[in-house]
Amino acid sequence: RSVYDDQPNAHQRFMEKLDACIRNHDREIEKMCNFHHQGFVDAITELLKVRADAEKLKVQVTDTNRRLQDAGKEVIAQTEEIIRCRVQQRNITTVVEKLQLCLPVLEMYSKLKEQMNVKRYYSALKTMEQLENLYLPRVSQYRFCQIMIENLPKLREEIKEISMSDLKDFLESIRKHSDRIGETAMKQAQQQKTFSTALQKQNNVNYGRNMHVGRSRILESKNEITLKRTFEEDDEHEEEVLTAQDLVDFSPVYRCLHIYSVLGDGEIFENYYRKQRRKQARLVLQPQSSMHETVEGYRRYFSQIVGFFVVEDHILHVTQGLVTRTYTDELWNMALSKIIAVLRTHSSYCSDPDLVLELKNLIVVFADTLQGYGFPVNRLFDLLFEIRDQYNETLLKKWSGLFRDIFEADNYSPIPVANEEEYKIVISKFPFQDPELDKQSFPKKLPMSQSVPQIYIQVKEFIYASLKFSESLHRSSTEIDDMLRKSTNLLLTRTLSCCLQNLIKKPHIGLTELVQIIINTTHLEQACKYLEDFISNITSISQVTVHTARLYGLSTFKDARHAAEGEIYTKLNQKIDEFIQIADYDWTMSESDGRASGYLMDLINFLRSTFQVFTHLPGKVAQTACMSACQHLSMSLMQMLLDSELKQISMGAIQQFNLDVIQCELFASSEPVPGFQGDTLQLAFIGLRQLLDLFMVWDWSTYLADYGQATSKYLRVHPSTALTLLEKMKDSSKKNNIFAQFRKNDRDKQKLIETVVKQLRSLVNGMSQHT
Repeated sequence: RSVYDDQPNAHQRFMEKLDACIRNHDREIEKMCNFHHQGFVDAITELLKVRADAEKLKVQVTDTNRRLQDAGKEVIAQTEEIIRCRVQQRNITTVVEKLQLCLPVLEMYSKLKEQMNVKRYYSALKTMEQLENLYLPRVSQYRFCQIMIENLPKLREEIKEISMSDLKDFLESIRKHSDRIGETAMKQAQQQKTFSTALQKQNNVNYGRNMHVGRSRILESKNEITLKRTFEEDDEHEEEVLTAQDLVDFSPVYRCLHIYSVLGDGEIFENYYRKQRRKQARLVLQPQSSMHETVEGYRRYFSQIVGFFVVEDHILHVTQGLVTRTYTDELWNMALSKIIAVLRTHSSYCSDPDLVLELKNLIVVFADTLQGYGFPVNRLFDLLFEIRDQYNETLLKKWSGLFRDIFEADNYSPIPVANEEEYKIVISKFPFQDPELDKQSFPKKLPMSQSVPQIYIQVKEFIYASLKFSESLHRSSTEIDDMLRKSTNLLLTRTLSCCLQNLIKKPHIGLTELVQIIINTTHLEQACKYLEDFISNITSISQVTVHTARLYGLSTFKDARHAAEGEIYTKLNQKIDEFIQIADYDWTMSESDGRASGYLMDLINFLRSTFQVFTHLPGKVAQTACMSACQHLSMSLMQMLLDSELKQISMGAIQQFNLDVIQCELFASSEPVPGFQGDTLQLAFIGLRQLLDLFMVWDWSTYLADYGQATSKYLRVHPSTALTLLEKMKDSSKKNNIFAQFRKNDRDKQKLIETVVKQLRSLVNGMSQHT
């Protein structure tokens, strides 16, 4: 650091010291070199002496090697000749030994070719086995043996191809005869079922026990694969008994299985057989696109499937290992899933209940046949429940049209009966009982209309149609009873309910028709218990059974009544609105006409005549309709006063409006519908009455003083309502100077009006702020 300091001559002194240091090191290096120089010179001298001696030694070694090589050439030639002779001698000995081993192999191979030529395949396989296990291993190193070894698998493949050709012919034969086998098997099962049914009728035994007997008989004859073909056209013909062996020759299967087992490829053969049968199963399970159009399409489809599994069942029992129960169960489960999917799809296209019913019968025979061969068919019967739902859907669509036609043809008036005979005809169709009506003399009228007994008859017909599908499903009477009740519930709660709802909503259905519909639904509701008795008589199941379902007609007809009642309220309100729309008030009149408005009197007369029609309705319905009409009328009149488009109202208009409200109150007090207690109906107009009294009496001091108290005389008058109407009257006074005289005669009263307006506004604002 001092070199770079600002001291004078510092750099120069540093360079001088550095030069001195360098000179010292050079002197040390020179001393060291002088010390070792003599030893280096001596070493170089020694090395030069050794080089000359090394060259002499090299020349001597080269000369000695040349003389040795020349001397050994003759010895090497004689030694090689001796070795060649000894190798030839050993090779000859080896050839003789190997030829003795190869001759038996050649003889056996010649024998094998001869056996192949005469088609003695089993002997040929044995010869191959001896060659492979005994002879060929001894000479396997030779090329001709390798050729033999390579040819043996080819020969085996040739044998397998020949046997496989026979197997393919067998599979083709099975495919051709499957439908015939299945058809005869199904006929046998159907005959057994018919026999069991006849035995049941004759001996009055349990149906399910006989079906078990029928299936047991099929199980007994299953191993023999006996298929009886009957001739329905002529009962006198003798039955021809056909066995599976008569239709199909099973020997190629046995031969091929034996050959493959000997070859050790039994598993390959089993896999091939099962693979081919699976392919055939897929072909059999593939339906025709038009299968759903006719019953014959379904029958052919089922026959092919039954034939396929009858053959598999035969193979299962006459061979060991080729077809196992696990394999057949797996194949059946696959087929069953496909069958169910196909039937579910194609049956969905069926819109004819009769075709669906015939399909159900075919499925039952199909299931009974395969169940007799040990295949589980529970899923098929579960499918029948799905198809039953579809069958019910087709029935529901059909009955929906029948219900609509009945409703369209009904005149919605009570049924007239002129004499006892006509009365008996009606009650024979519909369970009607009314002791009061029985006391009346003929002619008389039944309260319901013609559609009621017709609907009741059609519901019973539906139950009969639904029962047809429930037969032969191997179900107990309790289950059948439950199914019938569920389907009947669907008819009532969905189809009939929908038809009733649509009927109620139709524009041409008036108040009179709605009243009759309510009466009809009441009687249909009462008839539900007779429908339950009807189902119980069919199924012989008592209604007191714990698990017995109940019919839901009660809720269906209640809902229909409620809808009709709601429609009555709506139509009444619409009619009131029509009268209100023709109201023509002169809102600027100076004084009233002294009588109520014409439109209101017409409206009240309409309501009186309408409520007279309600005499047959339940009391609460008529009372609700009357109260609803009065409330709607009161609300409509109030809206008319507070209409935003109405800017001015005179005191004369208020007086005229008051006359109309008085008529409404008189109508309410006249008890248009019996059953109201006290002035309940008049309370519908209480809001209007208090508002009009407030303006007629001009009792603002009382209103403002008692506002908010439960005992207020004007409790129903809202401040905003009073303010709106008061402002309309103020606007009117500015135009016709009604208040001008008051201001001249009594300025304090004018100030009172302004004060009332301010106080009303403060009340309204206070309520809004509080809210």
